[in-house]
Amino acid sequence: MNVDGVFVGEPSVLGHRRNRPVLSAITKARVTAPELNLTELNLDGDRQADLTVHGGVDKAVYVYPAEHYPAWAADGLDAEPGGFGENVSLSGATEDDVRIGDVWAWGDALVQVSQPRQPCFKLAMKTGRKDVTPLMIDSGRCGWYLRVLRPGTVPTSGGIELAERADGPTITEVYLVSFANYGQLPEDKVEAALDLADRVLATPALSASYRGGVQSTVDRWRARRVG
Repeated sequence: MNVDGVFVGEPSVLGHRRNRPVLSAITKARVTAPELNLTELNLDGDRQADLTVHGGVDKAVYVYPAEHYPAWAADGLDAEPGGFGENVSLSGATEDDVRIGDVWAWGDALVQVSQPRQPCFKLAMKTGRKDVTPLMIDSGRCGWYLRVLRPGTVPTSGGIELAERADGPTITEVYLVSFANYGQLPEDKVEAALDLADRVLATPALSASYRGGVQSTVDRWRARRVG
């Protein structure tokens, strides 16, 4: 895997919603220094505007696969590294390859894959495309978050190494469970989907907030089947 670029940003007014300013740090700038410090919460120079849904120890760094930019360009978006609010543009790994709980060595730091990204309305505001959220969900081109196991100095380009391979589900599998419309699945597929959901929920490295959302979805569909 290779870090193609690192991006940071501070909260600023992204636009207006219901006549009120929307603060966001989704607009980020490339770091030109060869390295920077990574703490348990942030890269130096990076912050989040709404800590109720962004940031925190389980979402300290947002990684996005560089392999997806051409697909977004084909969808008509001006896709470039840093354009989705990512902290790290990474080549050599996608959601199909990366597992919840994978540990990476990045410079002096150790980081761990914690959850997929759930797109919100601020991505639509930034891109000017209302359809970007369903496109991200339907395509699975979501990227993922890292928690910091060991803070340190990290390079802004070059290799990042897999230090420990987890046996948890892939980001793609977690995303499928999160956004599956169980009501539209053939009956013979529902049980397999719920079994995968149980595997996702049994993954210790999955962030607690993401686990809660998956648990609510699974409980609701199991209740409907019984009822």
